Amino acid sequence: MPELPEVEVTRLSFAHHISGARILAVRLGKPLRWPLGEDPSILEGLRVIAVRRRGKYLLLDVSDGWLLLIHLGMSGRLVFAVDVPPPGPHDHFDLVTTLGTLRLHDPRRFGAAVLARGEESTMGVKLLGRLGMEPLGEGFGANDFQTALKRRHSPIKQVLLAGDVVVGVGNIYASEALFRAGIRPTTRASRISPARAERLRLSIREVLARAVASGGSTLRDFSSADGAAGHFQREAMVYGRTGEPCRHCGTPVRMLRQGQRSTFYCAVCQT
Repeated sequence: MPELPEVEVTRLSFAHHISGARILAVRLGKPLRWPLGEDPSILEGLRVIAVRRRGKYLLLDVSDGWLLLIHLGMSGRLVFAVDVPPPGPHDHFDLVTTLGTLRLHDPRRFGAAVLARGEESTMGVKLLGRLGMEPLGEGFGANDFQTALKRRHSPIKQVLLAGDVVVGVGNIYASEALFRAGIRPTTRASRISPARAERLRLSIREVLARAVASGGSTLRDFSSADGAAGHFQREAMVYGRTGEPCRHCGTPVRMLRQGQRSTFYCAVCQT
């Protein structure tokens, strides 16, 4: 599943190309996770003002107060090009503009393109209102993070994945951040001391920023909107390295299942 780094890399790969473009048409394919919610002709003639990100949602600010929210789901990816081929069976949304076409390709159809009247609309609040702190933003402060952890009694890995404390820390990046912070993934969030919570906060920022700089992680078919693959998976300290020696102490990396997700950790470096 594309996580925050992959979504941010996608945003960076096309935002500057589409900003200012006038929308010519919208093409809808097979139904996605949620319907567009409005008549697509509403967008015709309007302009794309900017492209932002909130968690794993891409937000296209459109003139006349409209907001297009795009989620990549489990297997979705965006393509932006001046010339695109005719849509294939897995191409479910085309935003045709004067500067190129933004296409959502999603074989599993868990992604979505939703049109809303701004972030404060009913749909905007439904999709964005419960999201946690942005880990790469200024609002991801030490006190707020520590307070939120003290209120949660679930294992810290599960808390990070939930998205209501901090958004976008997916499975790969949660394992990596916990390793760098020296915290075992089964530790209850409420039992993490302020000093260790601060190490974790900084590790989350470091891991995600590094992942964005590396173009994200391409485990199967992720690529940015300009077709570039990510390389962060090559730098992983524990993720996907079951049985291999820890890069710090040489102890074999272990794997356990948490909430039907694989968690990777070092039993010596993480306590």
